[in-house]
Amino acid sequence: MDIFSILGLFGGLAMFLYGMKLMGGSLKESSSGALKTIMEGMTNSPVKAFVLGLLVTALIQSSTATIVITSGLVAAEIITLKQSLGIIIGANVGTTITGQIIRLMDINSSSTAWLQLFKPATLAPIALIIGIFFIMFCNFKNSRLAGNIAMGFGILFTGLIAMTDSVTGLSETGVFDNLFRSIGSNPFLGYLVGAVVAFILQSSSATIGILQSFSMTGMFTFGGVYAIIVGVFLGDCVTTAIVCSIGAKPDSRRVGLVNIVFNLCKSVLVFIGVLLAHQLGLLNAIWDTPINSGGIANANTVFNLACAVILLPFIGTFEKLSHIMVKDDPLPVSKYDVKLKALDPVFFSTPALAFNSCYDALLTMLDCSITNVRKGLALLRRYDQADYDHIKEEEKSIDLFADRISNYLVQLSGNIHEDYHIKLMDEYYKVIAEFERLGDHADNLAEESYEIYQKNHPLSEYALKEIDVATEILDKIMDYSRLAFEKRDVEAARHIEPLEEVVDDLVYAMKENHILRLRGGQCHILVDNNFLNVLSNIERISDVCSNIGIAVVARVEPELAQEAHKYISRLHQGKDETFNKEYHEAHDYFFSKLEN
Repeated sequence: MDIFSILGLFGGLAMFLYGMKLMGGSLKESSSGALKTIMEGMTNSPVKAFVLGLLVTALIQSSTATIVITSGLVAAEIITLKQSLGIIIGANVGTTITGQIIRLMDINSSSTAWLQLFKPATLAPIALIIGIFFIMFCNFKNSRLAGNIAMGFGILFTGLIAMTDSVTGLSETGVFDNLFRSIGSNPFLGYLVGAVVAFILQSSSATIGILQSFSMTGMFTFGGVYAIIVGVFLGDCVTTAIVCSIGAKPDSRRVGLVNIVFNLCKSVLVFIGVLLAHQLGLLNAIWDTPINSGGIANANTVFNLACAVILLPFIGTFEKLSHIMVKDDPLPVSKYDVKLKALDPVFFSTPALAFNSCYDALLTMLDCSITNVRKGLALLRRYDQADYDHIKEEEKSIDLFADRISNYLVQLSGNIHEDYHIKLMDEYYKVIAEFERLGDHADNLAEESYEIYQKNHPLSEYALKEIDVATEILDKIMDYSRLAFEKRDVEAARHIEPLEEVVDDLVYAMKENHILRLRGGQCHILVDNNFLNVLSNIERISDVCSNIGIAVVARVEPELAQEAHKYISRLHQGKDETFNKEYHEAHDYFFSKLEN
């Protein structure tokens, strides 16, 4: 046995696995933005879900990735467990596409000229040349991803060629001949080998690809290889189930479990079908005949497709069985548990879905903060213990959102490569802090209201009337802030700054008015400090909203992120006509209400 042949075999295997990972990962990254929308819209029937699972897996070259993404969508309650089951069955069929591509190794030198173009020895260098061209010389939006896809394809086939050359040399030693003969005479051993190899490699496609490479020696027969193929079904899905179960909700764990149960059923069906057909003599023509790469690919596809057709009608049974095997968690302790659990690590390999979960959580966090601000301002006019307690409880939820989203983004950052996603992450990092500060100021307003209530000296009607004016303008600012973040509405964001400047003017005027009222005895000195603290929080709330608006604008206009202070300074210096107009109109309107 030649040590160089063994080195060549494992070197080729390394290139094959890396090429598959590079190609599949790049395909998945380039298509991730559309996956969520597609998966939401095509799961309303088992057949549609099956087709979706097949197509997505064929696209991203990984049934594991498809099922893990599906598990995350179930956890986020975007699709139901029952809707996910069709996708699972489709994904198991879709993963056979890789084997059909690898079968191009069967094209021989006697083929016509145009078929020669599809030989791996021809495709590999062509794909590598295209890939390096896109990476080094192109500068369009997804040039790097396109280059990686082509490079992965070329490396995959180069690895296959290396493996085939090495296996051909090793086959002459007789060791592999004896090994495959022993496996062929013991289907259970073959099943075990297929399962273990697929579990170690974490890829059924890679395992089938290795089998196809070894088939070039002519030592494989259908009777000796079918059990290995069936074993691959189980080995691959165990890894998927483990990934789906890590820190997941019950329905997510059920997705991984159903995949195992489905593949066990598939294994039983194939074994029964093959043994019956063999006993009836239907497989005599191929049982002991050497099987090539195309034969292995076809067997894998036929096994998966036939089992999918048989088992698809039993989706309801799989769902019921999964509920028996995985019990529901206790009832949620918080009404926001669903939003928080949607921050699922399974989405890290699909950043678009991870950012969607962050967006939903951030929007909920912003709504909590805005609602708390409004309740805090309302407490100043009429104190209510239930509202005070509600603000305190929501403040805990806001802090929890901030902590969870921040940690999630930190973990996600290692998977971010696209400029769009980098800008999105910058915006989300900024607004997390601002949303939390908004909640803090609401909590401060609640504390001031409580202190005023405890002192039994309410604010004067004059002070409350001024706070009503401030509340009206803050309502407008907060509405613009929410619209700006929710819709990425730059125009809404630009409306915030003129109003924020008016708030600064109002707060200054309200402080002056308060001093005059104190001198005239119209306001009580005992709540003087409380009123001033309220004004300070009102001013800071408008500042926070200004920062939210700037973060939204900076995402669309990245150059602004580096010169935010200059941008604000230019506006305040009156160098923008639109700002000047909005500022003066708002100033006149709110000061007229303050003076009446």
